[in-house]
Amino acid sequence: MLLPLDVVVLCKVHGLEAERWTQMELAKLLFMSSRSVNEALKRAEHARLYSPIRRQVSVGAFEEALVHGIRYFMAAERGTLTRGIPTSWAAPPLVNMLTASEEPPPVWPDPNGTVRGVALQPLHHSVPQATKEDPALYEMLALIDALRESGARERQLAAQELGRRLRRE
Repeated sequence: MLLPLDVVVLCKVHGLEAERWTQMELAKLLFMSSRSVNEALKRAEHARLYSPIRRQVSVGAFEEALVHGIRYFMAAERGTLTRGIPTSWAAPPLVNMLTASEEPPPVWPDPNGTVRGVALQPLHHSVPQATKEDPALYEMLALIDALRESGARERQLAAQELGRRLRRE
C-alpha cells in the first residue's frame, strides 16, 4: 500500500529523471531519511509506479493513480486558519487560471509563510521545506492537493496540468 510520502518521492524522482541521483541525495533534497526514500521507492515499485532498472516513474500509471484515486486514498485534512504557503487552487499554476475566491486559501502550515489561510496538511511534513527550493515540485504537489480537496472544475484543471507536467508536454 502506498503512503503519502511515496507520492512526494515519486514527484521528486520524476523531476530528476534526466539527472543522476542517489537515494541519499534524494533524501537530502526532500528533508527526509534515506530509509524513508528507500522504502517509498520499494512500495512504488511494488505498485508498478516506479521502475528501479530504468530509475523512472511509470508516468501513465502514476497519472492514473493520482487523477482517479488520490482524493479517496489520501484525502485532504483541513485545519484552522494559519500562516503558510499557498497550495491547491491558491498556488501556481491554478491561481493564474481561476478567478479570485472570497474564501480563505488552502495553505501548508509554515511559520515563515506569506499567506493566511486554512491549513491543509501536506502529504509529508517536509513538503513546505522541500518545495521552497524546487518550484517544479511545488507546482506538482499543489496540483495534487487540488486533486485531493477541490471542487470539480479545479480538479479537472489540475488533472490537465498535472498530465502535461508528467508527460513533459
